[in-house]
Amino acid sequence: MDMTQILAQAFTPLISTYWWLIPLLFLLAFLKSPFMKGVLGELQVNLAAKFFLDKKVYTLFKNVTLPTEDGTTQIDHVIVSRYGVFVIETKNMKGWIFGDPKQKTWTQKIYRHTSKFQNPLHQNYKHTQTLQSAMALDSEKVFSLVVFVGGSEFKTPMPDNVVYLGSYIRFIKSKTQPILSDSEVLAVCDKIASSRLKPSIRTHINHVQHVKAIIEEKQRQVDDNACPKCGSPMILRAARNGDIQGKQFWGCTRFPKCRTVKQII
Repeated sequence: MDMTQILAQAFTPLISTYWWLIPLLFLLAFLKSPFMKGVLGELQVNLAAKFFLDKKVYTLFKNVTLPTEDGTTQIDHVIVSRYGVFVIETKNMKGWIFGDPKQKTWTQKIYRHTSKFQNPLHQNYKHTQTLQSAMALDSEKVFSLVVFVGGSEFKTPMPDNVVYLGSYIRFIKSKTQPILSDSEVLAVCDKIASSRLKPSIRTHINHVQHVKAIIEEKQRQVDDNACPKCGSPMILRAARNGDIQGKQFWGCTRFPKCRTVKQII
């Protein structure tokens, strides 16, 4: 009897008894995936709007994908009212969050693990600009709002338009000055309904592929400008003396520890 037969005889009774563990493990892995984290986070925002915002006053649009010049942009939620149009980006995250409105990336820290993610205010800026242009709205009538769910805690001051789930409805209701007429509200709702791409799995997949292509292109640009010796970024420098005085070249930012240079082609 070979080892394969021995293992089969040993594990077959266990599999027969505890077969349900296999689909359970797959289910747990799926629930912890980034896709499901996003879905669950957006669901919490949807339910809060459903239960705490008057449907006669506020109209909620979910997963609004709009075409852009270079592809598409996908907005988690858009809420339209006579008090303005709210463009909402949802972040389902845990741990400590560190971030400043002007920084390109923010930091998430869970115990000893630290990771970077795109500043959601910058991410939502494109959403608001796209929607504002498509709806022909003035900038003061469109509000950008980032909602954090999932038990994260900010360790730096939170910008006014970055809130936890519990403050999300409060932020919207804080806008009490009507800035859109009833006819303008209807017109914006009609434009969103007619301009958005049909919500579907295919639309979502196409948008994800578009975002992935953008990330890969940015990474390629970083790699192309990386030092071939140590991987650090390279910057333009100019020769200070000799026959090539004034000539530009790429030099490693770790100079003088790394003296690698690349000639400009």
